[in-house]
This record gives sequence, structure tokens and C-alpha cells, in this order.
Amino acid sequence: MRKIQIMIVDEHPLFRAGVVHWIRQQPHLTVCGEAASTPEFHQALVASQPEVILMELERKEADGFELLRILKKQHPEIRVLALSHLDETVYAHRVLKAGARGFLMKSAEKNEFLAAINEVVNGDIYLSPHLVGGLLREVFPIKALEGQVESLSNREMQVFQLLGEGCNSNEIGRRLRIKPKTVDTYREHLKKKLHLPDGRALFRSATVWSESGQLEPRAIPHQTRTNTL
Repeated sequence: MRKIQIMIVDEHPLFRAGVVHWIRQQPHLTVCGEAASTPEFHQALVASQPEVILMELERKEADGFELLRILKKQHPEIRVLALSHLDETVYAHRVLKAGARGFLMKSAEKNEFLAAINEVVNGDIYLSPHLVGGLLREVFPIKALEGQVESLSNREMQVFQLLGEGCNSNEIGRRLRIKPKTVDTYREHLKKKLHLPDGRALFRSATVWSESGQLEPRAIPHQTRTNTL
């Protein structure tokens, strides 16, 4: 398997070392370079030729936004995932406008780091589910969604909830002890009942629902994980 080449740019040695160690444990990722300063960054960029850069936004000796603009202009093929402690509701859109492909809080869990990297590698934009949920609630009122969700069957509701938790068809199948193809059928039903154009819209709507807490979720019985394929 060809590994995705990732470069780490962060002024904090301990954080950088932790991220490097974690990436090297992933079967499809590898660290091709790292840098603590802007001169190191430019030197490593030439030598390593990364596909993805994880870059700290707040930098003492350089403007992170300026580096993003330079990368966007000179290396548009490189996907940059900005890391920050700053409020994502304030800075995420500024980071994307400057040229990053995603914004990730440095306090995020490892699985969110992995999801973010996979998203930008696939050519998509990454924002946290919390931020996406907030944005969608502004354009997709939860009251309208409530009325549509009430029309779902118990099984459709279970699939919808698990989609909102970030589960794919295989994971949902294991949780509910049904085949992934059956899960895909339920997903099609959900798109029709909720009047959604595609799978991405379904996932985002499920994320909004999962985070809204507007209605008490129906219980999903615990199942022993078994392979039903």
C-alpha cells in the first residue's frame, strides 16, 4: 500500500513528536518531514514533497495565514490541515479562505485527526462535526428535521442515529447485526423520506440530529459484534 506523505509544522517539540509517533502507527500514513520554524519549513518542503501538511496556525516567528497564502499560490496541490487552539467558530472560515483544506483543534481526539486527514486526502474540506452541525442548523432548522424524522421506522431511526455518530455501513451492520447491503438500502430509504439529494447530505443531517438533542434518542440495543457478511 502506498503511504500518504505527511509533513508536520509545529513549534512545540512535544506535540510534534506525539503527532509524528501516532502517524507512523497508521498503516496508510507516513511522516516525510517536520519543521519547527519557517526556515526549517521551507527547507523541508523542498526535500520532502508532502501531499498533506499539518500546520500550527499560531506561530511566534511567522504569520500562519501568510504561510497558507504562500502555499496556496506556490503549491496548490498540497493539502493543508490547519491546527489551532483558536475558536473554530471564529477562525475556521478565515483559514479556509487563506488556502487550508481543513481546520482542526489541537485538542481533538486521535480519531478526529485521522478523519480530518482522510477527508483532505480525498479532496474534501474538513470541519469538525460540531462546527458543521452548527452551520447546518442555521440553514436547516431542526424543527423541520424533527417532523421528517418522526416518519422514520424504528430501524431507520437506528441507522440514522448511527450515521450521526460517524459510523459507516459496515460498522452499522455489525452494531445492528444486519448486512451492510441492508444498511445501504436503509440509507436510500432515509434519503427519500428526508428529501435529501445524496449520501453526504444524509450524513450531515444525521450529524445535526445527533448533536441537537432535540428529542430523546431511541435506545439501540447492545449487540455482540459479529461478522454477518
